[in-house]
Amino acid sequence: MDKEFLHKYAPLLIICLAVIFQYNLFVTPAKLEQTHREILAEISKVYITKSEFGIVREQLTDINKKVDKIYDTLINGGK
Repeated sequence: MDKEFLHKYAPLLIICLAVIFQYNLFVTPAKLEQTHREILAEISKVYITKSEFGIVREQLTDINKKVDKIYDTLINGGK
């Protein structure tokens, strides 16, 4: 590279670097990890895990069976 080339494109290079740093176009691993933890925290507040869903499904199935028994008892008149 000669000096003329460097003098010609130096302002463009400086502007590009300024834009990159100003708008944080590159993310550091620490910032990425922090954002990842924030996302996981928000998700855990809204959604349940698969195992928790299985437990709730079993409880609902049990409740449904008990309601069916009560309904049958009421329809049959306690026979």
